[in-house]
Amino acid sequence: MSVGEIICIALAGLAAGTINTVVGSGTLITFPVLLAFGYAPVTANVSNTVGLVPGSVSGVFGYRRELAGQRERAVRLGTMSLLGGVTGAVLLLVLPASAFKDIVPVFIALALVLTVLQPRLNRWLSAREIDLDRRGAILTPIAVYATGVYGGYFGAAQGILLLAILGMALPQDLHRTNALKNVLAGLVNGVAGVYFIFAAHVAWAPAAIIAGGAILGAQLGARYGRRLDPAALRAIIVLVGIAAIVRLLTT
Repeated sequence: MSVGEIICIALAGLAAGTINTVVGSGTLITFPVLLAFGYAPVTANVSNTVGLVPGSVSGVFGYRRELAGQRERAVRLGTMSLLGGVTGAVLLLVLPASAFKDIVPVFIALALVLTVLQPRLNRWLSAREIDLDRRGAILTPIAVYATGVYGGYFGAAQGILLLAILGMALPQDLHRTNALKNVLAGLVNGVAGVYFIFAAHVAWAPAAIIAGGAILGAQLGARYGRRLDPAALRAIIVLVGIAAIVRLLTT
């Protein structure tokens, strides 16, 4: 690897780690960079997933204060994320590489609409005493599982999808929801990464470089992301989501 290649991949990892912690969709930065340097699509996807796992752990640590009191919820929904991540990782090695390409922009667009309408939807649910987070409720766990399948398969904008789902289901501050999102996305990436290590070819050099950049980026994202006003954070989610849709439709 040339010095220029190392620098580009490291910067991509830094940016991806920051964006994943604050919003999501960092894969849309690192994955194209690996493709540009000649890695095959599946190898790039696998190596990118493995490389971003340490960044996910770093992001969870950075948001540890916001996770206080969410252990039971994290275990319950985290189980669904793990199952979804395994399913998606297996599908990546079985289905054609373009299987989700056409539908992903639709997923992201729907998530953005839910994000914008989230305060209004939360008031509507509260007024009708509808609790999507109660014990025994199945819609939220199923949606988290489905997002985990997508995350294990590709992962771009997985965080945006999770924020939209959790934002509707959980009557709490958006920053606390973002902290939980980091846990769930991290579990998906982690279990998918472990599976890929044993079942697929990992390009370890770029994966390690991405990991180093993502760890630092996640700390930056946690430090400055939690300072954002919820309305500003919601606006960033929408902007990043629109950029993700444009990127997916033009590649």
